[in-house]
Amino acid sequence: MGSDPLTLGFDTSAAHCAAALLSGDRVVVARHEEMTRGQAERLIPLLEAVLAEGRAAWADLARLGVGVGPGNFTGIRIAVSAARGLALSLDIPAVGVSGFEAIALTAPEGQIPALPAPRDHLYVKPAGRAPRLLPRTEAEALGPLAHAPAPDAFAMAIARIARTAPRDTPPPAPLYLKPADAAPARDTPPRILDDA
Repeated sequence: MGSDPLTLGFDTSAAHCAAALLSGDRVVVARHEEMTRGQAERLIPLLEAVLAEGRAAWADLARLGVGVGPGNFTGIRIAVSAARGLALSLDIPAVGVSGFEAIALTAPEGQIPALPAPRDHLYVKPAGRAPRLLPRTEAEALGPLAHAPAPDAFAMAIARIARTAPRDTPPPAPLYLKPADAAPARDTPPRILDDA
């Protein structure tokens, strides 16, 4: 494999499971599977397949990179939880990488990173400003947009950013820009009766 440190980057923030293994900055393996659900069941097997194809083991990894969103709430939680658990068990750093950072890594200068959101909206991150959720027409009016690359290229960008992040980077945490669509039930809770 060589002496360069290995970085494993992965993402489940959209309708996919994607992973990339880097040796230094060289891509060893990059894979993705399109899926609208089932990321929780497929993520670890996909990561194991990527490691096996790259002739590496979990213990060979120097660090992890994980996509933290914005995107699908459940997908983000799956990847971030996996990254935090793996980092703890392997005693290596896990670095959270926003979709905006991953897009900006290869986007032409002056383009605004944009990610799809429900109901014909986009998550955007204009330079020097906080990320926002906007209707597509408002987002497009801001200027030229840079959209996410194919999922395996997205995972490669996440791994590249994680590879060079400071070692004392805080643990990854989800990046949510809108409240969850699900809400607690508003019905009165059932009354619990005593056996007496």
